[in-house]
Amino acid sequence: MSSVPWPSDEAGRLAELQALHALDVLPEPSFTAIAALAAFACRAPIALVNLISATGQHFKGRCGTAAPGMDRRIAFCPHAICERSLLEVPDALADPRFRDDPLVSGEPYVRFYAGVPVLSHDHALGTVCVMDHRPRRLSDAQRQALATLANDAAGLLQLHHHAARTDQVLARLRRIDAVKNQFLRTVNHELRTPLASIRSSVQLVRDGDLDAAAQERFLEMIDRNSLRLEQLLDELLLMASLNAGSAAFTPARVNLAALARDAVHAVTAQGRTGQLAMAVHAPPAVMAWADPGRVRHALAHLVDNAVKFTPTGGAVTVTVTAGPAPAVEVADTGVGIEEHDLDHVFDDFYRGDGTEDHAIGGTGVGLALVKKIARMHGGDVRIDSRPGAGTRVRLTLAAAPRNAVPAT
Repeated sequence: MSSVPWPSDEAGRLAELQALHALDVLPEPSFTAIAALAAFACRAPIALVNLISATGQHFKGRCGTAAPGMDRRIAFCPHAICERSLLEVPDALADPRFRDDPLVSGEPYVRFYAGVPVLSHDHALGTVCVMDHRPRRLSDAQRQALATLANDAAGLLQLHHHAARTDQVLARLRRIDAVKNQFLRTVNHELRTPLASIRSSVQLVRDGDLDAAAQERFLEMIDRNSLRLEQLLDELLLMASLNAGSAAFTPARVNLAALARDAVHAVTAQGRTGQLAMAVHAPPAVMAWADPGRVRHALAHLVDNAVKFTPTGGAVTVTVTAGPAPAVEVADTGVGIEEHDLDHVFDDFYRGDGTEDHAIGGTGVGLALVKKIARMHGGDVRIDSRPGAGTRVRLTLAAAPRNAVPAT
């Protein structure tokens, strides 16, 4: 068996195969129909739509064989994609390139081969080919039929690719529409609830039938709900600015351990209410290159989520580690996250089933903001969770340069 040639555009050819996802499904009925037509038109017992990867030959469509494919180094098709035109071998035993090929010297004892490259964007991705057990030649009409079917196979690869992308876009649009509707419902509730409380409190104060202590309580309620509205609007504006790439970013050398301790301290009272064990494991200083305000915001969301989703008597543990990528890990023993929600928890305004099931408020921007803030810092955030087994979220940042100026 002679050495197998390699196309000069091999890198581009393989990149296009991958971009088209042409090898994802093998075989496919529509390509098997092309192979059957090739066998019928050429009066051949074996016909293939054969796509050639870096290491193998993959039968996208097949007729007369049950094999799924074969090694890249075997047989005729690798020669055909290099010649980029019809390759016809009337008698393989008489051709020094193929007479020792396993398909010729053994099963299925191929003596005749004809293949036309499947050309897409000027790359030969594979062939439409026919094989026979006896020496022969194609007629001009059969050669034309084979060329037409190869062209059809190329067009079908493109159509399948665009159809798959269209399905993905439609699914994405449906997902966006669902999230938008969920966001509108959530924000409507999050806005109306404090507004209703403010209006009723104002009305009671205006009526003037309250004693001084009661009036003070209602004024505090107005102040608390006003702050809640302000925080909600700030979150929405921050989300918009991060999405637009216009959010302020002033990194400096900061102590990540101190920021983590501050985040836990801010929710200590809330944790005590739920009788949670709150712990921070961190060295005195873990220096990172970060915008302290943004990181403080992200950590506040992570710790607050851990507290909200952990039932009474549970534990929330925050661990800070140093290294090339300093990190904060927030682990809880809470309700966990369903597997189907894990792929979406970082999406804008996404609220998983658990938030509704456990009547936990929020707008669905928290983890989305954490992800965007992490990426702003050249870091990342990862989440590991199982229903009933708690959640572990790890936020990583960039290490602080030695000569960086500390944040004030």
